[in-house]
Amino acid sequence: MSTTDAGVPAITLTEAELDRYVTHAPTRGLLTGAGLPAESTLLTFSPLRTHGLRTLADAADGPFHLAEELRGRLVIGELLTPAGMERQSILLDGTTGELTTAYLFDPSHPSPFAPSLNTLLRFAAVTEELAGLRGRFASLAGQYGPRTVTEASRRLLTLFEEGTGGEVPPYWKAAALIRPLSLIAGPGTASGLTLDVPARVLDQQFGHGRVARFEEVDFPKTLTHEPTRRFLRETGLPEEAVLFHADTDVPLPTLREYFTQERPEYPLAELPAHCDHLIRLGHLLEDTSLVVDGRTGAVLTFSEPEAALHPLNSDVSTLACTLWLIHHERTIDAHLGHELSTHAYDHLVALMIHTLHSIDPTGTAPDTAWHYWTNVFQDEAGGVF
Repeated sequence: MSTTDAGVPAITLTEAELDRYVTHAPTRGLLTGAGLPAESTLLTFSPLRTHGLRTLADAADGPFHLAEELRGRLVIGELLTPAGMERQSILLDGTTGELTTAYLFDPSHPSPFAPSLNTLLRFAAVTEELAGLRGRFASLAGQYGPRTVTEASRRLLTLFEEGTGGEVPPYWKAAALIRPLSLIAGPGTASGLTLDVPARVLDQQFGHGRVARFEEVDFPKTLTHEPTRRFLRETGLPEEAVLFHADTDVPLPTLREYFTQERPEYPLAELPAHCDHLIRLGHLLEDTSLVVDGRTGAVLTFSEPEAALHPLNSDVSTLACTLWLIHHERTIDAHLGHELSTHAYDHLVALMIHTLHSIDPTGTAPDTAWHYWTNVFQDEAGGVF
């Protein structure tokens, strides 16, 4: 095995290393020629550098019986996932050149990933073009909103379909539908918040009359962050989303006012010291309040059982986009149909978390030990997706 450092580091294998394992001629030609990039933003082939070429039978670890046709598949890489999620290995069929993914702790049900290594590298390359809005997506730079999302998704899916006869594996079909969602709103140049979210985006997604917009009389005096006040007046928040219920019946209370009036049995001593500056916007779970810091605009959760605050979103603009993202994901389920098996569900979760973090990196901040959105996305039993 050798690597080169000209441009992007590449991993190549010798003919001798491939003998016995890889008989598919185009795959042999790629691995002994141009080689594989050690890592991209989506994939890593560094296990080849660390462990060499291994069969699944040699690499897997667990009390299970592998079907004979799986034992000889080769572990050549991993699908990169957000922190805290298990990585699935990329498996190569040395006879056909086809790629699948599976967990090494239980690889008995692999998911289709790509028909060939060349196709896989092309899929990854065009997805990175989308992320950087370059190449075939350069014309979309500076454009945001539902039409941009739809156009980016159309272009990406079309590129995936090239050379595959239209048979796009579930992971990449989900990627074409989910990764462009980060283009729903542009950087906050006018709003003073993280994102500029047009009011029509929420109206179109949740329905006219189902987005709560507030008046000055609804704000407590401790809500002094003017961009937040303006956003709540002009753009608003959905009255109900998949995981969120807004407080719309009364003026927005501070956390102290809410517990004094609605939960008098809760000990006020358990509330944060600055609870008069925390304004309750609604709740996620019955015992989890969603609050905004009236001084900074940061959005947090307050858990009653733990009497603890946790960062949720950078501000109300990214909160609104997160709620839009979750709600919109449900509208694209019809496109994915029943293609999401148990392992492919994990693919969906990883794509959604990546998209969420590209909109708002709060969940990846060093001081964020626990993040509601990231955790609830991974709860398959909870049925968020």
